[in-house]
Amino acid sequence: MTGNSSFSLPIIILNDINFWVTMKFFWVFTLLFSLLVVSGQSQNIQNRNKKKLLKQITPYLSPPAGYQNAMGNFRSPLKFYSGETVKTPADWEQRRKEILDRWHEMMGPWPELITDQELEIIETTKRDNFTQHKVQFSWLPGEQTTGYLLIPDKAGKKPAVITVFYEPETAIGMGKPFRDFAYQLAKRGFVTLSIGTAESSQNKTYSLYYPSIENVQAEPLSMLAYAAANAWNALAKEEEVDSTRIGIAGHSFGGKWAMFASCLYEKFACSAWSDPGIVFDETKGSAVNYWEPWYLGYYPPPWSNAWRKTGMTKDAKGLYPKLVRQGYDLHELHALMAPRPFLVSGGSSDPPERWKALNHTIAVNKLLGYKNRVAMTNRPEHSPNEESNEQLYTFFEYFLGNE
Repeated sequence: MTGNSSFSLPIIILNDINFWVTMKFFWVFTLLFSLLVVSGQSQNIQNRNKKKLLKQITPYLSPPAGYQNAMGNFRSPLKFYSGETVKTPADWEQRRKEILDRWHEMMGPWPELITDQELEIIETTKRDNFTQHKVQFSWLPGEQTTGYLLIPDKAGKKPAVITVFYEPETAIGMGKPFRDFAYQLAKRGFVTLSIGTAESSQNKTYSLYYPSIENVQAEPLSMLAYAAANAWNALAKEEEVDSTRIGIAGHSFGGKWAMFASCLYEKFACSAWSDPGIVFDETKGSAVNYWEPWYLGYYPPPWSNAWRKTGMTKDAKGLYPKLVRQGYDLHELHALMAPRPFLVSGGSSDPPERWKALNHTIAVNKLLGYKNRVAMTNRPEHSPNEESNEQLYTFFEYFLGNE
């Protein structure tokens, strides 16, 4: 008995240890398996949603039959200013820098970006399924602006969109209908930051003038882009925001602003431009008015309105007439987006014939190995509507992702 019992206790203990080790392994395995199943199901749902969104936007990702491969009279961005052809992605990197440098040279250099700031909350309101913060930050050296930060209730990192307009209230649902991009995107799960030129819009100078309206350093439209770049850097610091998924959107004046911002600042992941007039086109009169002193035709005030009534620019001043005479057009800036996706939500200013300009960016994307990165929808009127806005929101949901 004594000899046998001396071994029984360790055997029992060993068996107990094996049992608990086995049970622990079982439960760990079960937990991991369950997590894999849930993760797989979630991934399948995301994939199905992605396919559904792609199906919805596919009709807008290529030109209609009449505009396939139609390049118009635009100078190809795939040729250096010297005339040499861009043949490889490495060539394109050099050409891209050449375009960016040339336009900054012509429009005037930016001040140093303001990257060491965060959005300062000055007021908070709960709305629908998101929280609205009134915020302020510096968008020009020595000058602050006020806007609205909308943060959905959903936990975790989220995609974000900066919206730009004459003032920040319209985009959060306090202005004309179908211009409430920030509000609608926030309800869909996007963090949104709405900003606008409220003060200068009120005094009818509309834009941003640095260092002063009497003597600017850069064309006002370029300074709007600079201000949006500063907004990007402030928004990217928000803990709810995935900084790799920040887009920008605007309508009309805001469409021009969003276009220049996303083209000139490559950290914007994608963008949507609602009927800004994506190329120079004086036949559209005051709608595609890049000759204005608050866009690309700056000259020191006082500003005369006499020549503007015709919608033509023979008497325009500043940079704009030089750009036209020397054969520059905005399709060169579009090309800077490649391979980042963008949508033209076209209305009366941007009809289907604009594909002639957009085909040049499609060609750049093809060289880089990408497709389906340029989109355009069309409506008869300048104003956005429910259908065009739903297309815009779907575009952001697909390319920025909201799962």
